[in-house]
Amino acid sequence: MRQLRQHPASLVEVGLMLYPDCQTGMVHGITDLFDIAGRFAVDNGRAPVRVSHWRLQDGGGFARCYDSHPGEPAGNSPTVLIAPGSLHKLLEADEVAPYARWLLDRHAQGAVLASNCGGAFALAATGLLAGRPATTHWYFAEEFKTRFPDVRLEADRMVIDDGDIVTAGGLMAWTDLGLRIVERLLGPSVMMETARFLLIDPAGREQRNYASFAPKLTHGDEAILKVQHWLQSKEGRVNGVGEMAREAGLEERTFQRRFKAATAMTPVEYVQHIRVGKARELLEFTRRTVDQIAWSVGYEDAAAFRKLFHRITGLSPNEYRQRFAVPQPLAEVA
Repeated sequence: MRQLRQHPASLVEVGLMLYPDCQTGMVHGITDLFDIAGRFAVDNGRAPVRVSHWRLQDGGGFARCYDSHPGEPAGNSPTVLIAPGSLHKLLEADEVAPYARWLLDRHAQGAVLASNCGGAFALAATGLLAGRPATTHWYFAEEFKTRFPDVRLEADRMVIDDGDIVTAGGLMAWTDLGLRIVERLLGPSVMMETARFLLIDPAGREQRNYASFAPKLTHGDEAILKVQHWLQSKEGRVNGVGEMAREAGLEERTFQRRFKAATAMTPVEYVQHIRVGKARELLEFTRRTVDQIAWSVGYEDAAAFRKLFHRITGLSPNEYRQRFAVPQPLAEVA
């Protein structure tokens, strides 16, 4: 693992690469997180943290537009450089080039690169992620795989620390990313103090605990889209692939091939995700037992349902209920 180098003026510097429509909430939030961590670091006899924001200039090149320690000597390369995500749109292929070049150059100078949410697209555009694991927001997973097929995308992961590159997934995963960087820069004690101060759970989490099922519906195959709408209306309660193929008006093998091409899932996987989605709703909003919920979403074998639920969400049904159940009084779902 690449060692994080110390700033020559005893400061460690975390830089954020700004771009049009990047997530300002993340930029300001993680800036505050590092400021708080830096205060705890000083209390523990460690070097403080310098936080800087960098913006592309009209004439090319990047310059600081914010510096938490403007009076201190500054180098040209932060210790860690982060590409934020975006609430609005991803950097397109024709927009990302100057950002990717700068990230690549800073990496060559020894900076550890990091990203949150859609910022992984800028990191991937450098070519540094080829053949390596990375994560991004689960909503962008299919587009990421299309644009960067040589990256080992693990969209279930909240944070992947691969030494010189650290990627974080969800829109709010900047908290997990920030704590991971604090741990590497300042040690576990400062990280835990920072987490406690901010009331953040530092335990490992996975995006699939939170991700809702977002099926592909813009594939252009009308027969498959018809079946998708039909499956949703029936909450996945169907009698096998044959019934789905008949609804589509297709021979079964043809249906399976076209369904997989359109949705990137087999028909069985698709139905499983619909059923688990309904089960999540019941766990959040009702008092029904897990066995009752398993039966209501189409599984006679509650043990098989529990195994499937854990595979898709990363949590057991009881763990999911403990984490996400709506506070009392709970409304019963028919």
